[in-house]
Amino acid sequence: MTKLLEWISVTSAAFAVWYSLIGGYVKHPMIEQNMKLIMVSPILFVILFGLYAVFIVLFRVFTFNNCEDAAKELKEEILEAKKDLHDRGLRW
Repeated sequence: MTKLLEWISVTSAAFAVWYSLIGGYVKHPMIEQNMKLIMVSPILFVILFGLYAVFIVLFRVFTFNNCEDAAKELKEEILEAKKDLHDRGLRW
């Protein structure tokens, strides 16, 4: 199962539960008391998902690792390539 199918199936299940609560298919006094919260819950979930996504992006940005050894090795390879091109007669 691909990630897209997983997201679609979970979203469909959540929508089915929400629609059954809104449509009156489930009767319970607590549902009637909290109908306003149930009505705006999709908007709240979208806002929470957005905050979660921002947190993940910021966390990955702030914990980005620097590879000093790889940077040094790359600089040495660039100098070696420049020297090789110079030895072959390339002038810039």
